[in-house]
Amino acid sequence: MHSHLRFENPPALPHDVVVEMLERALSDRSQEGEAASTLVGTALNDEDQSFVEHWCMEIGTRAVAGSPLLGLAGLCLGHTARRFGHLSAKAVALAESLAARAEANPSDVDGRALDGLDDIRSFLGRRQTR
Repeated sequence: MHSHLRFENPPALPHDVVVEMLERALSDRSQEGEAASTLVGTALNDEDQSFVEHWCMEIGTRAVAGSPLLGLAGLCLGHTARRFGHLSAKAVALAESLAARAEANPSDVDGRALDGLDDIRSFLGRRQTR
């Protein structure tokens, strides 16, 4: 018998559940794994662009140095740019900051922040942010 690994993107969850999970992870690092799945599901599947961007920014500004959620927040900002075609100037600035931190010290912010900034540049180009 041969087992096959299957990857599935996490679903978007109700906003109150997302807020509760992400807030919990910001105060208790043992909750970061579940929060990561929640953030990815939100970035990939939630239809409320302002909610998605807000929570990527909350995580990207409030998670502690070295948290895997920092790089993930940058990556999810890239997903948001791809899906919705725009980000606020503050979100772009945060993605740039997270990517710079990742380049300077990958133990502070992991390299997913660089991937997110690449996505933002690819999908937004030089267009004005909203």
